Amino acid sequence: MSDTMAAGADVGVRARVDAVVVGAGPNGLAAALVLAGAGLSVEVYEAADTIGGGTRTEQLTLPGFWHDVCSAVHPMALASPFFRAFDLAAHGVELLQPEIAYAHPLDGGRAGLAWRDLDRTVEGLGVDGPAWRSLLGPLATHWRALVATIMSDFRSVPRHPGIALRLGLRILEQGSPLWSARFRGEVAPALLTGVATHAIAPPRALAPAGAGLLLAALGHAVGWPLPRGGSAAITRAMAAELTRLGGRIVTGTRIDTLAQLPPARAVLLDVTPAGLLRIAGDALPAGYARQLRSFRYGGAVCKVDFALSGPVPWAAPDVDRAGTLHLVGSREEAVAAEQAVAAGRHAARPYVLAAQPGIVDDTRAPAGRQVLWTYAHVPNGSPRDVSDQVIAQVERFAPGFRDLILATNVITAAEASTHNANYVGGDISSGATTLWQQVMRPVPRWDPYRTPLPGVYLCSSSTPPGQAVHGMAGVHAAGRALRHRFGIGADPLRFVEFPESAESAVADRPGGTDDC
Repeated sequence: MSDTMAAGADVGVRARVDAVVVGAGPNGLAAALVLAGAGLSVEVYEAADTIGGGTRTEQLTLPGFWHDVCSAVHPMALASPFFRAFDLAAHGVELLQPEIAYAHPLDGGRAGLAWRDLDRTVEGLGVDGPAWRSLLGPLATHWRALVATIMSDFRSVPRHPGIALRLGLRILEQGSPLWSARFRGEVAPALLTGVATHAIAPPRALAPAGAGLLLAALGHAVGWPLPRGGSAAITRAMAAELTRLGGRIVTGTRIDTLAQLPPARAVLLDVTPAGLLRIAGDALPAGYARQLRSFRYGGAVCKVDFALSGPVPWAAPDVDRAGTLHLVGSREEAVAAEQAVAAGRHAARPYVLAAQPGIVDDTRAPAGRQVLWTYAHVPNGSPRDVSDQVIAQVERFAPGFRDLILATNVITAAEASTHNANYVGGDISSGATTLWQQVMRPVPRWDPYRTPLPGVYLCSSSTPPGQAVHGMAGVHAAGRALRHRFGIGADPLRFVEFPESAESAVADRPGGTDDC
């Protein structure tokens, strides 16, 4: 298919379907749901044999042990404007809430604990409790406005200028040498740094600081839930609704050129810039292709899953009640580990992100057994199996952990793209987490979703608002396609809105009630 034939109506070719989506991850499915909800015929093509992208759940180690292949914990499943409109609970997805959203163990049997209850968290942080409240309390209180600001397309005036200002000031503080100015102890800074380091970048920088503040605030506002049965439950629900609306999903079909796709008035690609270059090839204008090639991919992960004979024996009290754990030690250790990765080196003691779904979900492992989900940050493209370093970091804070291991499964950074082509070199964020690339991903254009090819759009995490399972890149891209290709200028979220969700979703819209 030529660049003009991507939108068949432009050249007199009768479109077989209104829209085609390539990629059945959360963003691709969100885009498809918006388009199908608007009454269009939609087909989705997925290279893997199963849908989900970063939200697949498989038996990676032993029979009966269910592991999330990538994402495991989902604050955005409750906070994202898309998922609030779609309403996962109404579609049969049960989001289970640990009492403690995340924990940060430290040496000596200590730990920072981010309880869902902000007051309880403040009490546990002692001398730094008031500082924690002043930093995150206003963001948690106005979380709808906060999420609407960060989940925007970054091309429009903020709908909630008050929260945008509060967030901006906090980002400047936490992304600069002032980041420890408000704290006096060791635990609270480590607890916050563990969240910012999700960005797979040195945490004392503006973009990781913004990500950390958002996630930390959501820990108190909506929690960090885990879907019963695994992350695949999210995209199964999305696919079921798309099918009900008449959409069609084709799996096991890798798209290498636009010519493989049926004639359609709009094509939405849930792929990275590298994927667009592969699929569109010489059809792209040279300048745009050059910009895509300059897109930077960031640090990567080595994924290590464990089947265990029992619960992890954490040394610090109450860590066994946390759904998510950040295993790296002090703030200084986290900075050193991420600086090593950014420089292309493996940290001796890497940052390890862990999740223990079994504390709320008894479907993940046979009775009495547990699964532990982990990944360690490594340089992009690393072929190294770092499971020994991961085990050492867990053992550091949970002596006796080694004795519980029944089986492991390792996916190195170099292997990650074989499971999900969007994870270039093991970069699960689909692009380096820098301030420039968060705002101007994938290229510095007024419309980041619309490509120079008529009717062809990008809708992946390589477009705003970036990484995480929120569906909003798909929503924004679908909104563009509806407006440009079909003359439909309505709010795209109205086409996925579950009736019972309408009242709660209104605060995310212009004129909504949650401003400050």
